[in-house]
Amino acid sequence: MAKYYIYVIELDPVVADHQKFRQKNPRYIKGNGCVYVGQSSRKPELRFEQHKEGYRSNKYAKVYGIRLRPDLYEKYNPIPSRKDAEEIEAMVGKELRKKGVGVWYN
Repeated sequence: MAKYYIYVIELDPVVADHQKFRQKNPRYIKGNGCVYVGQSSRKPELRFEQHKEGYRSNKYAKVYGIRLRPDLYEKYNPIPSRKDAEEIEAMVGKELRKKGVGVWYN
């Protein structure tokens, strides 16, 4: 049975200088941090390395990714299905956005 994981990558806050990123985060509070939230069948550590190497990478995660934030995702993993992983990815993204964090997720 396949397992899925969600993961959160801390981004350099200069990512908030991008208009596209700001448009997705109108309630972003400077100083609250920026993150990329993703989901994958690969473990978070491997997926982070892939982003940094440019393999199926999100532009923001590749260029601005600093480190994983297991404190924001570990409690959800592993996840039994892709559908559940996608729902949790969106839920975590929305919760962080409500707190004024700059968030990018698909």
